[in-house]
Amino acid sequence: MDQPLFTPDQPVADLPGLGPARVKSLERLNLQTIGDLLTHYPRRYEDRREFEGFPNAAGDKPVCVCGIVVSTATKRLGGRRQMFEAVLQEPERHALSSLLTVRWFNLFYVSKIFAAGQRVVIYGKPKAQGARIVIDHPEFEIIENEDDEESLIHLQRITPVYATTEGLSQRVLRGLIYRTLRSIDLENLDTPLPAGMDPLTRGQALRAIHFPEDDDQRERARRHLVLSEFFGLQMLIAARRSRTVSRSGESHCGPGILLDKFHDSLPFPLTGAQWRTINEIRGDLAAARPMNRLLQGDVGAGKTLVALSAMLLAVEAGFQATLMAPTQILAEQHYLVFSRWLAPLGLKIGLRTTNRREESTLGELLDGNREPDILVGTHALLFEKNPPARLGLVVIDEQHKFGVLQRAALTTGRKVLPDVLVMTATPIPRTLAITVYGDLDVSILDELPANRGKIITAVRPDSKMADAGQFILAQLAAGRQAYLVYPLIEESEKLTAKAATVRFEHWREVLRPYRVELLHGKMRPEEKDIVMRQFRDGEIHALVSTTVIEVGIDVKNANLMLIENAERFGLAQLHQLRGRIGRGEHKSYCLLMMDARAGAEAVAKLRVLEESGDGFAIAEADLKLRGPGDILGTAQSGLPPLKLGNLLLDADLMSAARRKAQELFESDPTLRRPENQRFRVFITESKKLTLAQIS
Repeated sequence: MDQPLFTPDQPVADLPGLGPARVKSLERLNLQTIGDLLTHYPRRYEDRREFEGFPNAAGDKPVCVCGIVVSTATKRLGGRRQMFEAVLQEPERHALSSLLTVRWFNLFYVSKIFAAGQRVVIYGKPKAQGARIVIDHPEFEIIENEDDEESLIHLQRITPVYATTEGLSQRVLRGLIYRTLRSIDLENLDTPLPAGMDPLTRGQALRAIHFPEDDDQRERARRHLVLSEFFGLQMLIAARRSRTVSRSGESHCGPGILLDKFHDSLPFPLTGAQWRTINEIRGDLAAARPMNRLLQGDVGAGKTLVALSAMLLAVEAGFQATLMAPTQILAEQHYLVFSRWLAPLGLKIGLRTTNRREESTLGELLDGNREPDILVGTHALLFEKNPPARLGLVVIDEQHKFGVLQRAALTTGRKVLPDVLVMTATPIPRTLAITVYGDLDVSILDELPANRGKIITAVRPDSKMADAGQFILAQLAAGRQAYLVYPLIEESEKLTAKAATVRFEHWREVLRPYRVELLHGKMRPEEKDIVMRQFRDGEIHALVSTTVIEVGIDVKNANLMLIENAERFGLAQLHQLRGRIGRGEHKSYCLLMMDARAGAEAVAKLRVLEESGDGFAIAEADLKLRGPGDILGTAQSGLPPLKLGNLLLDADLMSAARRKAQELFESDPTLRRPENQRFRVFITESKKLTLAQIS
């Protein structure tokens, strides 16, 4: 091999033939090192060993064809709008009987690239337009110098297709990865899997994932790399769990006398699911090891009551408890609810937000200098000058709204860890729970209280908006309140979605004489606070809002929600929004208004909400429709994002990786054995845990 051998840690700028402009293009794809480049996996493949013939009919699936450009034309469409089209002929045919038209709208640069006589590869969905077969905005690649060695990288093989960026063509990026694979010592790359877990080496898998000889080789390479990715993920989770279990804790559980008094004072019975989860948490609080538990429940399942029950057990044992909420509105709501529920018990409740600091002594008059037994707040709790000295329990509400470092900050620096309970009303499908929350014990509230009102959900086209307005008026006349929700605060030139600030004026006219007000995220905190208090007190009848109401707003008299451009929201978010109604005894209504131009997929998505009120079933459907997305994003979970693995399709590989990681930590909790040193280094270099934390 004439070229020097490179290592994965070297910067891509060290590769020969890369100028500063191309290095910048690679950096835009977050490809900083040679290792990053080699794990920039293909997003799909084209079988260029033998091209398909030109399509003769429209089709739902994309086709990959090769053709010769026989003519090009640019057509003006009015204003600055234009269309460029090229007519292609199959290379093997000399008559013009087999033609394909490819078109681009308003992509001015394309007309400068195409010329008659070029050979091009086209990928896209064919559609019929009169007698012609047309592909709009296809992916394309111009083939040059077909007979030289360079062309064999791009033709006559299963060809990888990558995500690219401006200044970095598909052909250039593919050639760069091909040459890099030849100039790195693949045989001696460290394989990040335990011995015997997979027959391939990492070098073999990297070569085959980019330039496979056949489909079977590609699938075996993908399996190895996904397993490696999942195993690394599960090692981080297992290390995090091992670290928590090994740290010092103590029992934070009182005898339950205070808890029994609280439950007896409630005007409603607890559900079976609430009793079950309280008992699970009670067992953790009584143990000497720190609790690290997730309380997962559907909207309205009663998580707050369970959390408060846990806090009372900690208080009765002589400790303080704190609850951190993501917004001021939600923190204040918890403070008011706790103050009302705990009135007979004589506890001191504190509130800490960026705008308010309050303390209320309930029942008997207690020492004013005494620290609060229960402290409720926002992220302002992280900056308390005098944090609770006897902290026994930390509850984090809507935990996905906080970054992993924010969550950790509440317990950092304490020799004896408090117990931690994190809550979420965003159901995570069971297929993902072991991945996202692998370091937590999970309690699930899967039963709704009997006093919840029924919610009727209906999908309607926006042409029915006048009828919806009349229905809202009738509900307001009956003494109810309504939410009117929009995806945008203000109108956007890029998006056709409706905006809250614009529709606010419309609803003020339609709903006269009832009072309508506006709520959105750009308002000052004190303005939002005033509006929410007035809506909660019934002074405001209808609230035009963005998704700022998604979490924690509890107005039992609000029984109607209208969501415009509902097709623009995800299923899980729509279900979360819908959970703001049906919180009282009144029958409730959720109207999902959709743009008439929305496609069949959008209609099918919204029908799921019409047919189901089960948050876990909806989360599963959302996962299938949208894919896992950034559910493992670093900011929220503290785990690296996945590059290749699919949490839905590769669930069996995730389970295998989890089992292996658990076995490894059970047999060698501190990873001291020589054969496990590489995993110790991996965990350290991930910057999620330090050596000291896993020692």
